[in-house]
Amino acid sequence: MKKILITGGAGFIGGTLAKRLAGEGHDITLADNFFRGKRDSDFEALIVLDNVTLIEGDLTASSAWDALGTGYDEVYHLVGINGTKLFYSIPHEVLRIGVSTTMNALEWFRSKNGKPDAKILYTSSNEAYASGFDLGIIPIPTPETAPLIISDTYNARWSYGGQKLIGELFFINYSRAYNFRMSIVRPHNFYGPRAGYDHVIPEIIGRIEARVEPFPIFGTGETRSFCYIEDAAEAIQKVMESKTTDGGTYHIGTSEETEIQGLVEKLFELAGWKPGELDIQASPEGSVKRRLADVSKIERDTGWKASTPLQEGLTKTLEWYRAHPKPKEKS
Repeated sequence: MKKILITGGAGFIGGTLAKRLAGEGHDITLADNFFRGKRDSDFEALIVLDNVTLIEGDLTASSAWDALGTGYDEVYHLVGINGTKLFYSIPHEVLRIGVSTTMNALEWFRSKNGKPDAKILYTSSNEAYASGFDLGIIPIPTPETAPLIISDTYNARWSYGGQKLIGELFFINYSRAYNFRMSIVRPHNFYGPRAGYDHVIPEIIGRIEARVEPFPIFGTGETRSFCYIEDAAEAIQKVMESKTTDGGTYHIGTSEETEIQGLVEKLFELAGWKPGELDIQASPEGSVKRRLADVSKIERDTGWKASTPLQEGLTKTLEWYRAHPKPKEKS
């Protein structure tokens, strides 16, 4: 049994990962301030387990880390403000929270955790090189060696990708300076239950359930490689647990490229409803036209490969969101 810390443990990735690790009998501590994570029924069922402890705190304050204790075998650093709408509306907070929590995590880990062979993992993002697509210098499929680029610092969209780029630099150089084990993962379009309501698939499902007519579709010709969250959690765990991955950066995603138009049509079919008229709209400024990760490195080094077909993952996701519709905003 290992002692494991997950920062951002109430979030989409954190909650799924915690459920997986707790099911294996490990001693899990979750740290979150619930800025984005939710205390829904799924999360409440998780934190009542005997081997799961929740600590609420603002990890942008270095003092908050003292409450987490020490002696962890593994630390999954997942804290961050995700959600494209938030990149535009509060970019200053996206940057502040991302950078400050990462600095605090590394200082605490190297000076206070006190476990010689412990390992810390950073969740970066494909947003860290996404603006390079517009410059025509990012290949498809995209390998981990693709350059990390912020092409326009005045575009608030890149607040998220920018702080992830900085976070990668911190992890690489701190681990070199203080000789500790670490890995970096770059998620590619994770989806599934508990993903929130401000991402592409939950938003489409919400409009389907509301029977919106005409039905808006943004960026119909754009593509993504959607990875089901349970597959993603397995991949993150495998990168953490492997010594082969120490010091490395790994994409997590699928090798299946899906057009947004095709994604919407699949959801219409699964939901048993189709609108009479479509409203085709352009994507927000900065949106990437194609995303497809080269995932050969993680398969080579860990043996992991995504196993959930898109149809199956979308079915599970639709079922969850139908059972957990978006709460109505208070007036």
